[in-house]
Amino acid sequence: MSDPSITALVEENGRVHVVEIIDESVKIKGIGVFNPKTTIDGIEYGQEVQIGSKIFTHLPPRLPELIQGMKRRAQTIGSKDAGVFITRLGIGPGDVVLEAGLGSAGQSMHLARIMGASGHLITVEPREEHSKVGLENLETLARAITEFPKHSHVHGMIESSIEEIESISKEFDAILLDLPEHTTAIKSVAHLLKIGARLSCYCPVSSQLEQAWIACEESGLEVEWAGEVIEREWGKASKGGVRPVNGPFGHTAFLLIAQRKN
Repeated sequence: MSDPSITALVEENGRVHVVEIIDESVKIKGIGVFNPKTTIDGIEYGQEVQIGSKIFTHLPPRLPELIQGMKRRAQTIGSKDAGVFITRLGIGPGDVVLEAGLGSAGQSMHLARIMGASGHLITVEPREEHSKVGLENLETLARAITEFPKHSHVHGMIESSIEEIESISKEFDAILLDLPEHTTAIKSVAHLLKIGARLSCYCPVSSQLEQAWIACEESGLEVEWAGEVIEREWGKASKGGVRPVNGPFGHTAFLLIAQRKN
């Protein structure tokens, strides 16, 4: 059951603030010092509230609001790429999923939302300054949504944490890797995939994509798809109609999907 004490305030420019409704004065970056309970209680969803000189719309904390208002330490995998991973890996309720690294938990939040209460998400992250933020974001999500998967967290490099990972689960329905170097990680976890299950790699540069491809083949996995997902935003034109917004195409990274078939 979701926690009604977590809510979202959206500025006129679209900036989202995820707020915990507590009865004490707090300072929230971008808003200022205020008492969330006395200020927001009684303000229905969809209504506006003024705090200081700013006007905010009070909205329920759905996944897009939670993602936009999340705390960030490391660069996050956004909805464009997370959606591709979820669909191409076939992730859903009841699955056991391994993810390394956690970072700020952008991808983890998308995974947790789709896995539901029957799933089990195992995250791995060697850097405590990242995991501190990521775990806090996951805790906020767990309070804001009605179903959240079982979650286990492993601190350390995935290559040196296999024994601890196997103590949690000896096989996985999906493995997602977002790491500085994929080769040793792939070779360490490929055997943990169930027959027919898939592994993904998020590769910022093309050389990393090539290395991950080779490592998958050397580990007995079949590369099913590799490439990039380009995003182009459209907006209203000044003289009517809609047209592409000026600016670069939305390339973020190269993606790779590989499957264990035997």
